[in-house]
Amino acid sequence: MKTEVLKDIKTTEEEYQSRISTVMAERKRSVSDAELEADNLVMKATASAEEYKKLKLAEAREKAEKRRGEIIAEGERKAGDLRVRGSQNLPKAVELLVSRFKEKLNVNA
Repeated sequence: MKTEVLKDIKTTEEEYQSRISTVMAERKRSVSDAELEADNLVMKATASAEEYKKLKLAEAREKAEKRRGEIIAEGERKAGDLRVRGSQNLPKAVELLVSRFKEKLNVNA
């Protein structure tokens, strides 16, 4: 009887050890799978962030280029207006310059 009880105890211990080993292996696999999934999520988030950054930079460049074009167009328009006004005032300016020059000549003579 004692032998049977000892054998039963030993068998039960072996079963529990086997179960513990199985559970520990499953736990190790679960942790490994979770770490792999976490790494994949981090990689996806990093890629998404990089894509978002590139998109926002492209939008900012496009906006800056558009604004640059607007500024250049405004500058060209103002320069054209100044040329027109300058060319309209050119005869008056020449006449003023010539009259002042004549005055200087008459004063010096």
